[in-house]
Amino acid sequence: MSTYEQLKCPKCGTEIRRYKNPVPTVDIIIEVKTPSGRKGIVLINRKNFPYGWAIPGGFVDYGESCEQAAVREAKEETALDVKLIRQLGVYSDPGRDPRRHTISIVFVAAASGEPKAADDAQDAVVFTRENLPVLLAFDHRRILNDYFESIAPHPKKP
Repeated sequence: MSTYEQLKCPKCGTEIRRYKNPVPTVDIIIEVKTPSGRKGIVLINRKNFPYGWAIPGGFVDYGESCEQAAVREAKEETALDVKLIRQLGVYSDPGRDPRRHTISIVFVAAASGEPKAADDAQDAVVFTRENLPVLLAFDHRRILNDYFESIAPHPKKP
């Protein structure tokens, strides 16, 4: 598979290579307290394709660090001010986003307050491990499984 395509300048005919590179994104697992005092995480229900419940996140803007993008995207989609705690991991399966090849740096963050859907989110809800939606967008089921294993691993079966 070619990592670039040949284009011709329409004015002079010079051949130009346009490289196909993965696009950097961020996802933010936002930890909040539920009304009962348990730890929950914020998911958004997406307004745009691909639809479904998802971890808040988005594309890194030019001139922006991944950390800055994570804080910005969290605010844009949930109206929450977050404090980044740690990086969970990097997810780069070429098929993780049906729109294009993306690489996501996933952060865990803390916030307080009630999430409010904004930007491309039609809803923002706090979930726990036990009541996650069945269908999640992208590879977010895998990411959330990794997250929950990192905070409270399930005991191994004999």
